[in-house]
Amino acid sequence: MQNVIAINEAGRQGIIAARATTDEMLLASIAAGDRTAMHTLYARHNVRVYRFILRMLRDPATAEDLVSQVFLDVWRTARQFEGRAQVSTWLLSIARFKALTALRQRQHEDIDQDDVLEIADGADNPEAALDRTRTSDILRACIAKLSPAHREIINLVYYHEKSVEEVGRIVGIPQSTVKTRMFYARKQLAELLKGHGVETMAA
Repeated sequence: MQNVIAINEAGRQGIIAARATTDEMLLASIAAGDRTAMHTLYARHNVRVYRFILRMLRDPATAEDLVSQVFLDVWRTARQFEGRAQVSTWLLSIARFKALTALRQRQHEDIDQDDVLEIADGADNPEAALDRTRTSDILRACIAKLSPAHREIINLVYYHEKSVEEVGRIVGIPQSTVKTRMFYARKQLAELLKGHGVETMAA
């Protein structure tokens, strides 16, 4: 019985230690060949990376394959991480490169915007719920009309909650360009929404 308790306690302490370990610490361990650290980093970020790729490709099977490729690259290149950006930003940069390569192979770009933005509505009556669903449908349709560059900015800023600096690192453009694209993306989106009678976003 004491052995079981000891094992359970060791497991609990291991979980606590894993949670307390930063992504940067995990990468340092991965660079040294620590497979446990690799499993921990994967468990921590694989869902986010998958969703990011899926929104670009709209192909679950390919997205799953690319997630594996992303983390294989992490295992191979962990030593190259310089700490100039968050690990999550670095991961999305790798994921974006993989996804864009796949898109070029398919010769089209089409970013799925499901759940990129949600318009808050606290009402819970059927009419309000129906109106919210209609508004969400309109929003997705309007986002789909944006240019690929503007859709990408909306995706990163609103869904992945990335800062201007982080978006610049992921996309590989200056912060000033991120701000410019964001301004015009919001402006165009506001105009499109207004055309559908939705006044929820300012230009």
